[in-house]
Amino acid sequence: MADDELTADRWARFRHAVIGPLLVSPPAHGQLRAELRELSRKVFEHPVTGAPTRMGLSTLEKWYYAARSGNDPYGQLRRRVRKDAGTQRAVSEALLQAMKGLHTAHPTWSYALHHKNLDALVEADDELGPLPSYTTVRRTMKAHGLYRQRRRTDHRAERGPRETRSFEKPHAHALWHLDFHHGKRHVLCKDGRLVKPKLMAVLDDHTRLCCHAQWYLDEQAELLIHALSQAFLKRGLPRALMMDNGSAMIAAETQEGLRRLGITVHHTEVESPYQNGKQEHFFAPVEGQCMAMLEGVEVLGLDLLNRATIAWVEGDYHQSVHRETGMTPIERMRVAASVGRPSPSMDGLRNAFRIERRRKQRRGDGTCSIEGVRFEIPSHYRHIEQLRVRYARFDLSRVSMVDPHTGVELCRLHPLDRHKNADGRRAEVRPVATEPPAPSGIAPHLSRLMARYEHPGQPPAYLPYDGSPNKEDDDGRHSE
Repeated sequence: MADDELTADRWARFRHAVIGPLLVSPPAHGQLRAELRELSRKVFEHPVTGAPTRMGLSTLEKWYYAARSGNDPYGQLRRRVRKDAGTQRAVSEALLQAMKGLHTAHPTWSYALHHKNLDALVEADDELGPLPSYTTVRRTMKAHGLYRQRRRTDHRAERGPRETRSFEKPHAHALWHLDFHHGKRHVLCKDGRLVKPKLMAVLDDHTRLCCHAQWYLDEQAELLIHALSQAFLKRGLPRALMMDNGSAMIAAETQEGLRRLGITVHHTEVESPYQNGKQEHFFAPVEGQCMAMLEGVEVLGLDLLNRATIAWVEGDYHQSVHRETGMTPIERMRVAASVGRPSPSMDGLRNAFRIERRRKQRRGDGTCSIEGVRFEIPSHYRHIEQLRVRYARFDLSRVSMVDPHTGVELCRLHPLDRHKNADGRRAEVRPVATEPPAPSGIAPHLSRLMARYEHPGQPPAYLPYDGSPNKEDDDGRHSE
């Protein structure tokens, strides 16, 4: 989970994780209520507080139908923006100091407990002012960094050994397997180097269909997303994806992109490659058949290797009867019940596989820094201090500013062009007030101070000087 992940995204991911098994394996006719009732008995971890919690039957039913209502279950399960978002009731400075004092003394208290104790303090001291609602107190404490610190009381024992059992999802596109395979033969690069390539392959669990396979020279998140996007465009979006814990798999771009697409991610456990056994089994015929037929090629290039591999997958592997299913992968895909969804466009996929981070706008020149590169903010957004931007660290040509509440893309950001800005042309920044303010006289606070000081009975603060040093006094003498 990203440190600055929005609460709405946490709830969407939590709801999708809870209701996801019913989307992967839809219940039979008449069995939905029984499945939901069984799901309501399970205990889950609250997405915000982390406390054990259960979901009601009606709540689960509402989430299920919301996720099924469109092709974007993640978006349907996202929390809606409040109508009063951005507004906050006033909290007196004395009450704020009382909040900070309570939190310093009791950092593990819940916000509800803080609210009750603040109620007691307000009742005993009228100077604290009226007590706001619990929601306002909680929002104010979070805005000032007064977060609850959890007590570390759970000492869970490490998981012991578990039995190994084969499994298969009953629907196509319910689960995909993904992994990199290190080839055993070198390929010749354009710069003359000999490198062992890596095959990135995606396999459907139910049909054993290879959604996409492509060789690369390295194992990076950018290359993983490149191959996975092609699999989505070819076959559609799956409900879940299983992969290991490699750096490319756990990269923020990969994880956040899959969440935005509504795909549940399953990671294999450490030293447990058998959990992704179908994928590992696919690599055996790749080496034993496809690569074996390229033994006569003396100088093997990456382009030739990819063309040969795709031709072998579509013309041989997909047309051969699988030993376990008894059908060819392409035929089983044709007759299987599918829970897949249509894939977004290529631009939609590129926009999805980006990280979302917070950046601060420089008031001097209206720019923000992203991965060491300064990007210009449009002038009509110059009033926003804290920005939410989406970008991929390996591709800064697609940087966008998004609405922090809805996640909607507001505009594209472009790098700072100093040479273009050297032409001297600048847009006029019009002030908010169009007319000069009318004279208002002495400020209210100064008027109050003067009235208090000139109250009857106070001695004069100074003696007025009339500018005549030789003026005679009342007794006829000259003043000096």
